[in-house]
Amino acid sequence: MRKTYLLVVVVFCLAAWPARMFVAFQHNASAQQRRVPTVDDLLNVKSAGGAQISPDGKWVAYTVNETDWKQDAFVTHIWLVNTTGGKPLQLTRGEKSCGNPQWSPDGAWLAFSSNRVGDKNQIFVIHPDGGEAVQLTKAENGVNGYAWARDGKRIAYTASDADSKAAKERTDYLGGFEVVRKEYAFTQLWTFDVAEALNSPVTGKQHTKSKDFTIGAFEWSPDGSRIAFSATVNSDLINGGTADVYVLSLADNAVKKIVALAGPDNSPHWSPDGKQIVFSSAMGNTKFFHANTRLAVVAAEGGTPRSLTDAFDEQPGFVEWNADGIYFSGAQKTAGHLFKLDPASGKFTRVSAPDNLMAGGFSFTTDGRQFAFTSPSPTSLSEVFVSSTSSFAPRKLTNMTEQVANYTLATREVISWQSKDGATIEGILIKPADFNASKKYPLLCVIHGGPTGVDRPTLLDARYYPADIWAAKGGVVLKVNYRGSAGYGEKFRQLNVRNLGVGDAWDVLSGVDYLIKQGFVDANKLGCMGWSQGGYISAFLTTSSDRFKAISVGAGISNWATYYYNTDITPFTIQYLGADPATDPEIYAKTSPMTYIKQAKTPTLIQHGEFDKRVPIPNGYELREGLEDRGVPVEMIVYKGYGHGITKPKSMRAVMQHNLAWFNHYIFGDKQPEFAKPELPKKESK
Repeated sequence: MRKTYLLVVVVFCLAAWPARMFVAFQHNASAQQRRVPTVDDLLNVKSAGGAQISPDGKWVAYTVNETDWKQDAFVTHIWLVNTTGGKPLQLTRGEKSCGNPQWSPDGAWLAFSSNRVGDKNQIFVIHPDGGEAVQLTKAENGVNGYAWARDGKRIAYTASDADSKAAKERTDYLGGFEVVRKEYAFTQLWTFDVAEALNSPVTGKQHTKSKDFTIGAFEWSPDGSRIAFSATVNSDLINGGTADVYVLSLADNAVKKIVALAGPDNSPHWSPDGKQIVFSSAMGNTKFFHANTRLAVVAAEGGTPRSLTDAFDEQPGFVEWNADGIYFSGAQKTAGHLFKLDPASGKFTRVSAPDNLMAGGFSFTTDGRQFAFTSPSPTSLSEVFVSSTSSFAPRKLTNMTEQVANYTLATREVISWQSKDGATIEGILIKPADFNASKKYPLLCVIHGGPTGVDRPTLLDARYYPADIWAAKGGVVLKVNYRGSAGYGEKFRQLNVRNLGVGDAWDVLSGVDYLIKQGFVDANKLGCMGWSQGGYISAFLTTSSDRFKAISVGAGISNWATYYYNTDITPFTIQYLGADPATDPEIYAKTSPMTYIKQAKTPTLIQHGEFDKRVPIPNGYELREGLEDRGVPVEMIVYKGYGHGITKPKSMRAVMQHNLAWFNHYIFGDKQPEFAKPELPKKESK
């Protein structure tokens, strides 16, 4: 009884906050004729993010991502809304995306980056009251990141080295080739004068030319004389653990390394007085993929770093350091919050509420008295909010949720259960709008990637796996935050170290059993799917279990040895499994789906990007052949031109339609799909 009561309280809170913000949405929806969204409807839903409050707190700039079917692209543009209310205004337009908005310190300009000219990312500025955007940079290989100096007179940016004359001559004579892990592009740092660039785009002054490191995140010192940055030895992902913190003196371009711990040290930020630097650190832990990072401080001249967040059992993300202290964001189970930290004592308090708030993307005014953020809920899309810092009282500035007011959408709630080894697992239960507990529903499990990702009870599912369409068809969906997921602390995140697949499968199957015991799930109609790490767990289940009627493996690992020798991020495998395949073949066998291929029975759809480097496509071909050799129904679809993720609308439409057709056949009894000969809409005659 106690567990049931707690669950009811959690669900009530999730549905209730902030109730006043969604009354209009619910009323409008009930007054309209609702319908089930199509795949295209889901892909057409616009999403908001990147909220940046102006220095004086009068405006919030934010991004809106939408689908452009004509050019087959997801396009992002910048919008503006007054913090006192009013209708949001679109600030940028065009076929090319505009993103990463940053206010000038005086609020007179809003900078952004875009590839709208020459198809290479450059920095532009625009007045917040509109007008034409002005191009500021002409970086040969495009701009990576950028930041205003505190006085607003200069901007710093990072970009890769221009191609050398020798490299161009080699290509002209021998064609294009690359010597693996011998040739890298190094990211360097430039600055330029804004007043000069407003007259004509500039390249600016290059301050670093080193081939000993490649620059990542950076920040200006308060007085504008120095720039702190983090850098790895080169751009290869296998060297992520080499990130250290440096300080550049702009007067003479002298570079000093001030943090050189083992493991990654990233994202430096200055204290208000310029005497200290806070940064994200593994604090010397070389097994950092599944361990907590810390916020640590060090003197700006160097010294022994001091960890500040040992008591915070998750991954703190720096937001702001002002006169009140350090603000950081962090996950707490499926929630996301803002915290304030005293850098002297290490004590922190939570600023945001209630417990189930899912907030992120915080930005502060210059005086620190207000901040903006974005947050979704079980009944709303992500919206832009603003609040005072002294008293958390968010005001909603956007109404993105209005887009889905006439759709029949599923409900979402957090549930929990005990796994095979006693670990408490949470998941998101998605139910039809007209759910009836006395009925029996097919169950579809959706498994997130990572493995340190996390699923939250947010509206809505518009990529890969259209949960709301299945719910409207009469199914329930379970998203499993299996061991290793973020938000539940370091020990939970490490429960699948040397236990990948095995423990993860326990968590999925125990969740299925838990719902079957509730009485509303049909044990004979079970499906499972996931992408990346979720695809790996799905592959593990397709070869090690016969519980499911159908499975979809998206960009999943089938053999850890195959993965290790082909992936672009081999340290990940070593840190989770402990050794390479030659040294410890037993652990690779234990955790690989192909080890159990002889007992596979489940019809399996395999989806993979043609040029996937993270989970290389041999994993897909290996699983496909293993299943086909044993007469297991299998289809493999390769999405041409893509890496690990599907990034264009038409191909995402294909991914979703392929999953719908697969599970609609095996779970709901629809006709068997012919993927090579899909039914296409008839073109209207002119």
